[in-house]
Amino acid sequence: MFDFDEEESALFGGSPRDKYFDIIFNANRNLVEQALSDNLRRIEILERLLEDRLEEGEEIDRLIQNYAVEHMDEVESALNNAYIAGMGDILTQNE
Repeated sequence: MFDFDEEESALFGGSPRDKYFDIIFNANRNLVEQALSDNLRRIEILERLLEDRLEEGEEIDRLIQNYAVEHMDEVESALNNAYIAGMGDILTQNE
């Protein structure tokens, strides 16, 4: 989706994470609460889906940690994309 490198980070005044939190701390509180609630709800749903598909004895936290280590670059890229998408969602509703 988006590829955000260090040059762009300097150009835009920080990483996607930094800008996301700038927006979170300064946007309309109701919009931020809704966005965070939506994200937590989605996380819980995804965890339940994953747990339903785990083999007996598998632990979700261990599975997540292993995946994060094995796919570190992909996870970081996806996380930056999520920060950017989250900023866009909040900013378009905050106007």
